[in-house]
Amino acid sequence: MKKILFTLAALMSALCAQAQYTYPDASNPDVLRVTRRVSNDTRREIVIPDVNGYTVYKADLHTHTMFSDGRVTPEWRVDEAWMDGLDVVAITDHIENRPYVVRIPKYLDGVEVKVEKEKDIDVDLNASVKLAQVQAKKLNMLLVPGSEISRPYKTVGHLNALFTTDNNAIPAKDPLQALRNAKAQGALVQFNHPGTGRTSLDLTEFEINAYKEGLIDGIEIFNNNGFYPKAIDRALEKGLFMSANSDVHVTTDIAYAGACLPRNMTLILAKEKTLEAMKQALLAHRTIAYSFDQMAGEKSLLKALFNACITAEFVRVDSKGRNVFNLTNMSSLPFAVSIGGSNPAWIEPFSTVPFKVGKDTVELTVMNMWCGEDKHPTVVVKLK
Repeated sequence: MKKILFTLAALMSALCAQAQYTYPDASNPDVLRVTRRVSNDTRREIVIPDVNGYTVYKADLHTHTMFSDGRVTPEWRVDEAWMDGLDVVAITDHIENRPYVVRIPKYLDGVEVKVEKEKDIDVDLNASVKLAQVQAKKLNMLLVPGSEISRPYKTVGHLNALFTTDNNAIPAKDPLQALRNAKAQGALVQFNHPGTGRTSLDLTEFEINAYKEGLIDGIEIFNNNGFYPKAIDRALEKGLFMSANSDVHVTTDIAYAGACLPRNMTLILAKEKTLEAMKQALLAHRTIAYSFDQMAGEKSLLKALFNACITAEFVRVDSKGRNVFNLTNMSSLPFAVSIGGSNPAWIEPFSTVPFKVGKDTVELTVMNMWCGEDKHPTVVVKLK
């Protein structure tokens, strides 16, 4: 009898679920929509409290579209960033690598176009930015105009010019001159994925000269699933902003499939969502790089972020005289804390974790925060 009742209950549950997750199409009653989602345009909100009086804006400062070697349109890149919960996105198509520019003209109907190489086509390097700006305005997204200067990894590397005013004025045979051209229009330059195509992060002759001229303003600590801990020390030594970016060419659904985590983000602490405010924040190094639940930045900023997201509450003294306290996380970011060298305990987003200690003051080491190649910030918590 119990088996029959269980089966009936399961059947009723299935029928209710089917009724809940289907609805007739409003324009055609013969079509039944099998979904529980009303709209595909759903934004994933990422909650981060203000830090030091600044709003924390979520940004991706390195993306590509079909105007270079990306797989999607500029408009989709903006739509995607909005749905992923970002506030700011940069379009940074390659200057030197534009394979789709060669392919597309070959399929123009009724137009005779002979194209052998990318350099044979004169294109507007601002085109993808212009298209993205229109869509960004519709979604109240901030669009950062930019482009990527792409030269051989071993000798030069790839660098993003951000906050550009005219990408067509950047190209030059000498990569240093290309950087000078970008800086002349007020752009900031970010060194991308510093370990790609190399056997170490040692500085090349080009980088030494670029830093000497003050041509580089920031560096990626995370790019896609690459993590460059040594770049943290370089950023601190040379006064660079730190960033984490997707460098996405496909869709982020594909790039981050199975991760169930937010995409790479550069957290920018700024007063308002304007290009000037973002630019000033980068120049002031008010950034924290986030990727796959790891964060990197200047120690004081990391500690401020932790304190803004985590609250400590004394609960009681247990039978062994230990203080029992709770750490509550009111953000979308997870934190891995270690007390006295213990194995880290993860405080997941919007959760509370109890701890037991024998002191009234506790020093926590946040193990998924990096303030150096092998350094993690410590936070002091007073329980009483």
